[in-house]
Amino acid sequence: MVGSALACALGSNSATSSLRVLVLDREGPTEVTSPSSNVPDLRVSTVTPASVQLLQSVGAWEHIAPPRSAAFQHMQVWDEGGNGYVRYSAAQVGRDNMGYVAENRVLQTALMRRLKDLKNITLLWPASLEALTLPSYALEAHEGPGTNSLAELRLAHGQTCKARLVVGADGARSRTRQLADLRTFSWSYHQRGIVATVRTQQPNDTAWQRFLHTGPLALLPVRDGYSNIVWSTSLQQASALEKASPHEFALAVNEALRGGFPPARNPLLPMRSAEEFAAPPAVFAVEETQQRSFPLACAGAGRYVRPRLALVGDAAHVVHPLAGQGVNLGFGDVRTLADALTHAVETGRDVGELGLLEDMYEQPRQRENGIMMVALDSLKRVFAPQSGVLASFRGLGLDIINGTPALKSSIMKYAMG
Repeated sequence: MVGSALACALGSNSATSSLRVLVLDREGPTEVTSPSSNVPDLRVSTVTPASVQLLQSVGAWEHIAPPRSAAFQHMQVWDEGGNGYVRYSAAQVGRDNMGYVAENRVLQTALMRRLKDLKNITLLWPASLEALTLPSYALEAHEGPGTNSLAELRLAHGQTCKARLVVGADGARSRTRQLADLRTFSWSYHQRGIVATVRTQQPNDTAWQRFLHTGPLALLPVRDGYSNIVWSTSLQQASALEKASPHEFALAVNEALRGGFPPARNPLLPMRSAEEFAAPPAVFAVEETQQRSFPLACAGAGRYVRPRLALVGDAAHVVHPLAGQGVNLGFGDVRTLADALTHAVETGRDVGELGLLEDMYEQPRQRENGIMMVALDSLKRVFAPQSGVLASFRGLGLDIINGTPALKSSIMKYAMG
């Protein structure tokens, strides 16, 4: 999705539409049938208003917008271990929606459809990268920006091509990053994320998230009245949940979301502006589906760039899914890198010049992505204990946020981009 979005951005901008762009894909596009004819896919992404603007600017949003996706106007976060909660509403910041939830395949198909319309884009699949040769840092320093030495790619079937810039958008296990010899840092949360499609008792326009002793559970609206579950939990519980029948899984979700006493407003904080807690809707099984799981980890590349190379999306950074920011960070990479390449074209600079990539792409994106990675990791760790002093202070903190409109608005605006 992220690589296709970058190619679309370069092809849609008059300044960069003169660049010849080759898009390599190991598998090729996934076609999506009419959204009303089948159950939504398990793999979904939360798309912020900032990401919607990017998708609109490249001409892909019209094929993603409802009814192919679902908007949510509210978000509610609360705690299994205390009375604290916070409820956000788009109206508080003058917006109609806080964001959208779309299936990954809908996003992929919309971007691929747009790519096929752009004259400077060449699509090649199936194509697997076997070898990558890049100019050395020493060559860049000795000969200076604009050296004629190009990147060279060798594909699995013996094809070769040269480029002024290679963009690695091939995911967390990036072959491009490996071949470029860029080091990474990572740690496992020793948990798995369970994803599933369910129905709800009432139409759902809220992103619900409850922090449990094993990890957060989110209930997100998707198209046609369905909702999506993202449940981060222990390895043992994940294994049991993955084997459960759809009916058994729905019962477990309802107990996790609705079990125990609902939070009550802290009597020591009688804030009139605080929104009241709302009970999440009951969840019902979708018999023709089966839940799946994936490992949870945090990872990042120490460098995003080399001479004639840039990493974007999960190839550069992987975050915990608890706030749904993964693809939005990738789309942020796209905006910044596309702006850097536009600047290069308009000023006559080489699009693969290391100094350009460092100053206008790597530095700003490492700063922004680093802040989000630390915030999400800290949030995950702070909400882990469900009893004791920390849980009590955490509940108080949620209540303070819920009753402080200015603070709540600031958090919402940052999260929405």
